[in-house]
Amino acid sequence: MDRPHQRKANFLATMKAVFWSFFGVRKRKDYENDAANLNPVHVVIAGLIGVVIFIGLIMLAVRFAVSSV
Repeated sequence: MDRPHQRKANFLATMKAVFWSFFGVRKRKDYENDAANLNPVHVVIAGLIGVVIFIGLIMLAVRFAVSSV
């Protein structure tokens, strides 16, 4: 039996890829490299972390804008 393909990217590389995907700017070569090397579980976890950070920043910006009035 063949061994499954071992994913090489670490969690920091996954966070970087998810960060850039939030902006929608990614080179095709980098996308293909990510698709081959990133662990799907890490991508989901990094995406959830990114969403929590994004929502927190929006809440902070709104709170700052409302308190300045």
